[in-house]
Amino acid sequence: MTQEDGFFQGKKVNSRKLQAYGFKENGGVYSYDTKIMQGDFQLTVTISKKGQVETNLLELASEEEYILHRTSAAGSFVGAVRSEYQSILQDIADKCFESDSFKNESAKEVINYIRDTYQDELEFLWPKTPGNAIFRRKETKKWYAVLLTVQRNKLGLPSDEQIEILDLRNQPEKVAALVKEKNYFPGYHMNKKYWLTICLDGTVPFKEIKLLIDESYQLALK
Repeated sequence: MTQEDGFFQGKKVNSRKLQAYGFKENGGVYSYDTKIMQGDFQLTVTISKKGQVETNLLELASEEEYILHRTSAAGSFVGAVRSEYQSILQDIADKCFESDSFKNESAKEVINYIRDTYQDELEFLWPKTPGNAIFRRKETKKWYAVLLTVQRNKLGLPSDEQIEILDLRNQPEKVAALVKEKNYFPGYHMNKKYWLTICLDGTVPFKEIKLLIDESYQLALK
């Protein structure tokens, strides 16, 4: 995986957002030019028809491609170039790409509900497991929702079929009460006193899931 791939892993491009951002389309390929380091470098970002991202950083004074920002080279200057370069890629990933790691409709409903209600986006913290991601509050940085892809038998269910699940916070007494019901489980890979797990397979009505997301969001403020 290239350095660029890391910014866009688990995401799909939105061509409408690319155009709004300033990308130019030519034969299904999108390109974007901008200057960094006070105009000393020109960065070109190209996105193929398949959504593959490539970049070219040109040092304008020498008219040569600059590559040190992609290496382990150290120093204040290369560090500044790398920082500006990565900042632009992150901005493009945030504003022009959408999550594509979670496939079922219930997971997509959760993502869209949180995006529309709280303006939060999924954070993929584990590059080796793109099927796992979290939502956190901006003010406290505390997690309030975790989306995971696991085998059913990890929850004590029959079969090793992959399933998408949602971990949410709640009060200990409510967690204890809910996990006694067949459609709720102790928080997977979380503190089971404060977290519960829902299988996103339609067994829990989405109206109920929304209320639990709201409660988890409020608890993450403390």
